[in-house]
Amino acid sequence: MDPLLSEFDSFVRTRTPALLRSAYLLTGDQHLAEDLVQSALARTHRSWSRLHDSGNAEAYTRKIMYHLQVSWWRRRRVVESMPGDLPEPRGGDSALDHARQITLRLTLRAALARLSAKQRAVLVLRFFEDRTEAEAADLLGVTVGTVKSQTSKALAKLRNVAPELADLYATEGTTR
Repeated sequence: MDPLLSEFDSFVRTRTPALLRSAYLLTGDQHLAEDLVQSALARTHRSWSRLHDSGNAEAYTRKIMYHLQVSWWRRRRVVESMPGDLPEPRGGDSALDHARQITLRLTLRAALARLSAKQRAVLVLRFFEDRTEAEAADLLGVTVGTVKSQTSKALAKLRNVAPELADLYATEGTTR
């Protein structure tokens, strides 16, 4: 097997679960998330010969995902729903009881479904991926001001549509 192909195969096998989690949060749908990751990996493959040496393959793939998602927002305006299950990270937090986890997940899913795709993308980048405003703006191809305003609008809408999230978070303490 070609060494470059073997390295790409290893990259896909090890990083796909994390990429899928981010894509799910961006799209709100498991099938759209899989499509987004597949499209991003296809583009990454085309550039693999220059990426594998630099060590920037994952950053490149994620940037492609964000750009594809932005272009998808602009092309279609469809009512979105979140029918799929949120992919579980391995080694979940056993300190939370099962009922509260389910309640939190359902509340969060319903609240995220009420946000626009752009607002969800900004929240994913800022809080799930822990990106700065400048990094999020660069990845999405928008201004820092747009990231700030969309973050503000999204958080205000979450507070409005799901005030119980604040109560659930407060009962969990400060652990993440």
